[in-house]
Amino acid sequence: MYNNLNKAQLNVLVLLRIFIGWHFLYEGVLKLYNPSWTAKAYLMSSEGIFKPIFTKLASDSIVGLVDGFNIAILILVGLFLVLGILEKRAALLGSILLLLYYLSHPAFPGINQGPTEGSYWIINKNLIEMAALLVLMYFPTGHYFGVRRLFNREEKANPQTV
Repeated sequence: MYNNLNKAQLNVLVLLRIFIGWHFLYEGVLKLYNPSWTAKAYLMSSEGIFKPIFTKLASDSIVGLVDGFNIAILILVGLFLVLGILEKRAALLGSILLLLYYLSHPAFPGINQGPTEGSYWIINKNLIEMAALLVLMYFPTGHYFGVRRLFNREEKANPQTV
């Protein structure tokens, strides 16, 4: 499938996939097992032109759903990336989530960036991780290292006749 990529390139892409997957999975599990965690404060501190949308999502009637979706998406994207299954979909879904994080606290001059680690100007770690996920979306590696490879071996060992 990827004859133009050598083993070292595939290994680096696998490593990137697993690291990002681990990050998503860890963040999701951490939030799941913290009964006091909620996205409410993060959403309420939103800045920029999308502030009205994000503060609406922080309303008491909706924030529980937002929290649940956030945790579920983090865990699913993380699991799929770590395991090397449904990587394209996981990378796309993870990219959308990271874009939403970015849009709620954009790294634009003059805008309070909210809860961040360091100072950013236009590009922040959410955009960098999103770009890495887009790379993984176009260069999936589950066929090379992941659960999908196990299924491919079974299919080759037991070809089905139609």
